[in-house]
Amino acid sequence: MHGYRGGSYGLDEPRSLRDRAGEYALLPLRIFLGVTFVYAGLDKLTDSAFLSASGAGSIGEMMHAVRDAAAIPGLVDLALKSPEGFGYAIAIGELLVGLGTLAGLWARLAAFGGALISLSLWLTVSWQTEPYYYGNDLVYLMAWLPLLLAGASYWSVDALRGQRRRVRI
Repeated sequence: MHGYRGGSYGLDEPRSLRDRAGEYALLPLRIFLGVTFVYAGLDKLTDSAFLSASGAGSIGEMMHAVRDAAAIPGLVDLALKSPEGFGYAIAIGELLVGLGTLAGLWARLAAFGGALISLSLWLTVSWQTEPYYYGNDLVYLMAWLPLLLAGASYWSVDALRGQRRRVRI
């Protein structure tokens, strides 16, 4: 069983290169977002300056700098109540989202988490970036949406679990 959902191909019928490419179309996006979010999370967790409430390069300093330009200043105010806690939450969230995306474990949930992180960063940190396409958080938000809709049907823990369920039935 290949997990192919389109067309009327049987298991023994050959599929064209175009059909096979379509099946794996989201895999490069999944790998890119997974690696990027794992890297971003680890980068933050290993940067003691980032995980500080104040000082050069700290999450606290960054939140103070973007507060007045944010689309939702209340989100920034919430983060400023505990900048270190917020920094750890973002870093651990990015790491978990990245690992889940790479493994294809609860892929839609991981994509939802990635989209939420990207949305919150867009509404706070990069909201005033002009022109808007210079701000990468909006692009990341849009990149998560296909994975949120489609999940990870190939080379994933989710696909293996689905295959086992089908075999038992």
